[in-house]
Order: sequence, then structure tokens, then C-alpha cells
Amino acid sequence: MFEAVEELIGEHADLERRLADPSVHADQAAVRRYGRRYAELTPIVRGYRRWLATGEDIETARELAAEDPDFAAEVKSLTARREELTDELRLLLVPRDPSDDKDVILEIKAGEGGDESALFAGDLLRMYLRYAERVGWQTELIDGNESDLGGYKDVSVAVKTKGNPEPGQGVWARLKYEGGVHRVQRVPATESQGRIHTSAAGVLVLPEAEDVDVEINQNDLRVDVYRSSGPGGQSVNTTDSAVRLTHLPTGIVVSCQNEKSQLQNKEQALRILRARLLAAAQEEADREASDARRSQVRTVDRSERVRTYNYPENRISDHRVGYKAYNLDRVLDGELDAVIQACVDADSAAKLAAAQ
Repeated sequence: MFEAVEELIGEHADLERRLADPSVHADQAAVRRYGRRYAELTPIVRGYRRWLATGEDIETARELAAEDPDFAAEVKSLTARREELTDELRLLLVPRDPSDDKDVILEIKAGEGGDESALFAGDLLRMYLRYAERVGWQTELIDGNESDLGGYKDVSVAVKTKGNPEPGQGVWARLKYEGGVHRVQRVPATESQGRIHTSAAGVLVLPEAEDVDVEINQNDLRVDVYRSSGPGGQSVNTTDSAVRLTHLPTGIVVSCQNEKSQLQNKEQALRILRARLLAAAQEEADREASDARRSQVRTVDRSERVRTYNYPENRISDHRVGYKAYNLDRVLDGELDAVIQACVDADSAAKLAAAQ
């Protein structure tokens, strides 16, 4: 383990020198790449230095304890602290998800439950937008298909961070656990007799792909245009501005109609298509590396019911990790940190156990 740390310390020092070189800043893509890696390695370097310093403190305390027994308790305390630092360092050295510092495209689709499901999809969208606002992320509505009652049949939104986030604090690192089926139990607005109904909406979280991540051959695309059918200004239902892309090798279909121009809708559809192709490639890699796949809390199976939102009891339950709390109103207002952290902690514990 510690040989690996020494190599990473050397890489960290090399990155520091590169980032201090003014000539490097002429290539902004390289600067971002170096900056992300530097931010990823910094906690490891700090953790290792704390581990070394604690070892020196233990040796000093032992020497003092040989002359004064009162220092024996300090030796015991420092030894326990070093064991904690060792576990923390091991966890830092577990290979990270390479997409952790990526931005994401979040898709929410109404499921079983008709209009009530669409309303719930709108509630989930608001929850994620409020959470992004709380943590300082930027959001951009890419495409949406509203329902008659004001919810969403389906909606896609880009979520972006600012600068280089600390490891584990990137958008994908936090939101990747949201993928799956979210179930709601409540009295619908359309229910006249006050009966509790259960409906669901699906959430798909995709790391947003850059051009260098996924190369799309234009010959592999079929492009269809048609007239928009929803909000979008004067061009709606008058021009063929909506775009449907079909990726012929995979059969993936993406449609966008929110923008007023055909070119803008095509660019937005390409963003979603790149993200879906990247996710498909990563899922294929997960299937080939079954041990790594089993260590993940997040499942590739999109049909899994990951969470229940029970309005009568003000309860939220995450079924994967056994999390339960009675603050549903605050969670829906964007206070998602505790729910997400429960998934992060379970994932980290599984990875650490697998690494030992």
C-alpha cells in the first residue's frame, strides 16, 4: 500500500510543478485535466503525511513513557488514532469511479400512475434543482414534455459543478446513487375520496460525456425532424424544429424539441446521446468486471425500486442501504445530503472490505 502512496506523492509533486508552469496554461484542456488529478491526489498526500506524523508522535510518546508512566495513555490514544488513519488511507487508495468528477445529465420519466406519476416526476425535478442550488451547482433544462396537470411525462436536465470539486463532491460522485425507480405513496390531487395511491417515476443519471470520451460518426446517425408539440414560442407547431436522433449501431433514440431552432435541438440531442453511449460502454465494462460491479451500491438494473416517499408518514426510505427518516418535506425541498451520504458510506464500506 505504501509503495503506491510514494508513487502518488511523486505524481502529485509533478502535477504541482506543471500547474505552476505558465506555458501549460496555454492548453486549458490540459490544465483542467491536471487540476482534476491534482485535486484527486491531494487528500491522499495529506492523509499520508498525517499518518507519518502520528507514527513519529507515537515513537516520541513511547520514549517519554519509558521515563514517565503517565505517557502510556497517550501512546494508547495515538496508536488508536493511527489505526483510524490507516483505514482512511486505505479507503483513499481504493480505485475511484473515473466518472466521479464529471457533470451529469439527469432524466426523469413518469411511470405507472398516469397524471399522478407525472406530478411526482415534477416534484423530483424540483427536489434535484433545489439540492443543486443548495450545494452551488448549475442546472440547465435540456428538454421536457409537460403533462396536462403541470407535471412532466419526461424531462432532462444538465447538472454542472464549478471549478474542480474535492474528491467525492463532484456531481456524478453524489448523484449517481439516484438512478432507479422512485415510488411515492400519497393522496393524489385528482383523488376525490382521500385514498392513498402508489405511483412511481424513473430516474436515470448519466455522466455527461465530452467529445473526447465518445466519438460519434455522423454516418451512424439517422436524423428525423418534426414539428414541436409543447412550449417553445411561436415556432411550435409551425416549423419542423424538433429533432429525433437514432444511433443505428445501438438503436438508441433521443428526441429534443425545447429549443426554437432545429440546430439547437440537434446539439442538445447529441449531448444526451453521448451521455447514453458513455453509460452503455461503462455498463458493459461493469459486466466484464463482475467483482467491481458487485461492490457498487448503485445497480445497473433500472427497474430496481431504490426509494419510497411516503407523504402520510412524512417518511423517506432508501431500500438499498436501509436508510429511513421522517423529514420527507425537507428532503423534497432539497435537503438530500443525509440520504445520499448513506449510500456513499455503504459504497465506501463495501469497497474497503473488498480491498482488504
